[in-house]
Amino acid sequence: MHTTNYFNTFIAVADDCPVQQAQVPTLHPERPSVAAMQYQLITEHPYAYTSDDVLFIVHARRQGLAETEWAEARTAYFSKGRACLRASALPKRYGFGVHCDGQGRVALVGLGTEEYGRLARDKSLEHVKAMRHKRAQPR
Repeated sequence: MHTTNYFNTFIAVADDCPVQQAQVPTLHPERPSVAAMQYQLITEHPYAYTSDDVLFIVHARRQGLAETEWAEARTAYFSKGRACLRASALPKRYGFGVHCDGQGRVALVGLGTEEYGRLARDKSLEHVKAMRHKRAQPR
């Protein structure tokens, strides 16, 4: 089974993130975006879920799966590789860093906050960047 979890890691915003301070994704009640659903889940439950949990819960809710179906569906979902939170619009477009603790549980940290700066300088963490929002221009 594949995993997207990071441990003791800070995922910084993408180099080409278009914002200087974090912006909350708009939540459209009829069909919320993946980013809005991830934001809501993580901010309502900081350090409660791993990256795998967040990605799967959002997937399951978007697919309308009943919670009784989740165990089997989760196994099928992670039977192949999945994009991790580095590919999420939260650190690519909306300016949120992702802190993953020692158990892989995640919390969002807004660009421009003291906490973001502290985590970005924390040498005890592994540091990775979110994937670029746009493709690099050919030279």
